[in-house]
Amino acid sequence: MLNIDNRFIFINTGYIEFPIFQTNAGRVALSSIIFIFFRKILFEERLNFVSNTRKRIQVQVMGENRLKVVAVGGTFDVMHKGHWFLLEETFNVSEKVIIGITTDEFASAHKTHPIDAYANRFRDVTEWIDEKGFLERAEIVPLNDPFGPTIENDDLEGIVVSEETEATAEVINKMRVEKGGKPLLIFVITMVLADDGKPISSTRIRKQEVDRYGHLIG
Repeated sequence: MLNIDNRFIFINTGYIEFPIFQTNAGRVALSSIIFIFFRKILFEERLNFVSNTRKRIQVQVMGENRLKVVAVGGTFDVMHKGHWFLLEETFNVSEKVIIGITTDEFASAHKTHPIDAYANRFRDVTEWIDEKGFLERAEIVPLNDPFGPTIENDDLEGIVVSEETEATAEVINKMRVEKGGKPLLIFVITMVLADDGKPISSTRIRKQEVDRYGHLIG
């Protein structure tokens, strides 16, 4: 059973406690930026909480209470402020982060515009996380499909996605549960907006509408 009040989430016989609030959209928000979704994908009969064991996670300042391993994925074409924010928030919630970068074959099949080669995108992500001091906590893997290692990896505790890819995370949890695994905690990061109030994207940067920081061009 899932019960939400204005401060805590209680699930079944155990509980997970977060410093949160509810938004008008019915989402449970953390720091007004990260949205945590507990939906039917949790399949309460699969949660396996022990009734006399309560797990408490403080996420306002994660510190030593970070999750152990989470996953995040993307194309990371023309790295921009939205990518930087997504990655930084991911490292804020977990000690180790598995970063999936789409291969050229997979990305080109789903993109309508040219993208940088995988080697260049891998380099850009690696350089950024190294600059931020995250490199030792990261594992970068190629993605040949939307799921990568998220279905089979039993060590994963969470997945960080953008609002665009939230549905994929729900599919991943459904597949994990069907295989007898535990669902992942889903963190949904809001899109970073450009100066015109529209999301920053690689497509807009390539069209020279905005720069990597979301400033309008022209």
